[in-house]
Amino acid sequence: MKVDDVLPNLNNELKGTKTLNELENIIIKYLGRNGLIHDLLTKIKNIDISQRKEYGQKINNIKNSINQLIEQKKTELVNKKNEETTVDITLPGKRFPKGSLHVITIAIEEISKIFQKIGFIRMSYPEVDWDFFAFETLNMPRNHPARDDFETSFIDYPENKKWGKMVLTPHTSNGQVREMWRVGAPIRMINIAKCYRPNWDPTHTPMFFQFEGLCVDKGINITHLKGTLDYFAKEYFGPDCQTRLRPHHFQFTEPSFEMDITCTVCKGTGYLRTPEVPEVAAGTSGVLSKTKCKVCKSGWLELGGCGMVHPAVLKAGKIDPGIYTGWAFGFGIERVIMIKYGIEDIRYYYNGDIRFLEQF
Repeated sequence: MKVDDVLPNLNNELKGTKTLNELENIIIKYLGRNGLIHDLLTKIKNIDISQRKEYGQKINNIKNSINQLIEQKKTELVNKKNEETTVDITLPGKRFPKGSLHVITIAIEEISKIFQKIGFIRMSYPEVDWDFFAFETLNMPRNHPARDDFETSFIDYPENKKWGKMVLTPHTSNGQVREMWRVGAPIRMINIAKCYRPNWDPTHTPMFFQFEGLCVDKGINITHLKGTLDYFAKEYFGPDCQTRLRPHHFQFTEPSFEMDITCTVCKGTGYLRTPEVPEVAAGTSGVLSKTKCKVCKSGWLELGGCGMVHPAVLKAGKIDPGIYTGWAFGFGIERVIMIKYGIEDIRYYYNGDIRFLEQF
């Protein structure tokens, strides 16, 4: 390219340049190591010695002009880009995706609100406690199997002469006597906390959540317990849910019961529903097959333990069992969630799989 053609050609190219990337290519073409200006300077050796000074000055002037034109074009492109990306601060902001509460947190809030409606106060007691509160005050003697280190996680800490060894609480019942000491009677408490037992399988984890209900007052009996559990079951699982109490044994309640609810899959029939087999169960609107429900096999699912507070526990709590009676229950939160949603493995709660957690 001739010297006099450099600037006209540059002007034509700059007119068609619309992006900073295109401008960068022009800079390389004209001012790069192997660009046009470099080529023109290398040709100075072919110029007559008497004209070399004038030729060199001309090339330098062209180079300065190129820099000015390019800088002007660059400023123009930057300003145009800024105008296109200008943000109107009066417009509503973009909504960014949010996370959700963990399914256990959701269940804890739901359960707390259910019992709050009938006057139960949410309390919290130590998750690391003395075995005096975890066992001794709950009518469990020192030779009781639950106090074996195969069933309970003991803390490596010096034993207290009065309170005994330190443990990771195996149940929320350690808060029962503490609550009795705190307020005496009457009591309406719901206690939700982590519990620890050395188990790990599809239905057990070393750490799990439990919610404990405790009611102590004059004239409290089993009908109050049954009515409260019926209320909870219908509020949490649905208005069609039925409950029953089966005699059982727990050291800290007498009499004691296991509470069952109707299966959420087969609706308490014990059989799977199908439209092909014309057999309708009494009291249901669905058509049942002859195939037994694989979840419950009988129409009932075990929820947890409950019963009337043992007189020995009331005495440990400094409450006269001749004047006051009470009931208590303890259910695993993971268990009630599994029953409500049909979750088959308790370990899903804790493996961090976002595909599972996003469903709630």
